[in-house]
Amino acid sequence: MLRPKGIIFDFDGVLVDTEWAIYQSWVHLYAREGQEISIATYAPCLGAGYSHWDPAAHLEKLTGKQYDWEKETPARQAMLEADLERMGLMPGAAELLDWCAEQGIGVTVASSSSRRWVQGWLEKLGIYDRFAGVFTRTDGYPVKPDPALFEAARACLGLEKEDCLIIEDSENGTIAAQNAGIPCAAIPNRMTSASDFSRAAYRFASLLDLLRTLCAAPSSVR
Repeated sequence: MLRPKGIIFDFDGVLVDTEWAIYQSWVHLYAREGQEISIATYAPCLGAGYSHWDPAAHLEKLTGKQYDWEKETPARQAMLEADLERMGLMPGAAELLDWCAEQGIGVTVASSSSRRWVQGWLEKLGIYDRFAGVFTRTDGYPVKPDPALFEAARACLGLEKEDCLIIEDSENGTIAAQNAGIPCAAIPNRMTSASDFSRAAYRFASLLDLLRTLCAAPSSVR
């Protein structure tokens, strides 16, 4: 039975559909240069940032050109942020956070992105104060699939591993959850639908689907 006392949220692709917007910003840049970048090629970045594979370096390799990234990066960033402004929270995110607050279930965020990125969007969307803690790579933690981010988020909640639930959208994230020994619910999105989620304890179509399951379970808080 799925009855967590605390929930650890990934950020990108779970709370906000940032992965799609980021990917599309690279698609447009590659297209401008006469190149293509598939989701499969970009996949190593999902849940891990650019630590394992760098689309900028890949573009330079494909074109044989060197780019002024101090100019290109802000332009690409402005494009993706404009897309995200229109998107808002993922369907079911606000409802799930409301339910957690009603049930006394603690929530944290653990992300391989930077604190500026994660906290900036959480504040912009008005949900930063909902979380007991936010943990990012620029706080000194190695990126997923290393389990350190999830271990820090669990320690913040003060709960045993089996009393927590991680919500992830990427294969790197589910590997990190397995490495941390914490049950994980995988919720694939349009960027990660073809990923291997065999390491996840649960799989749901959406946050709303997960919320329906949680509401049907006996109270998890004692």
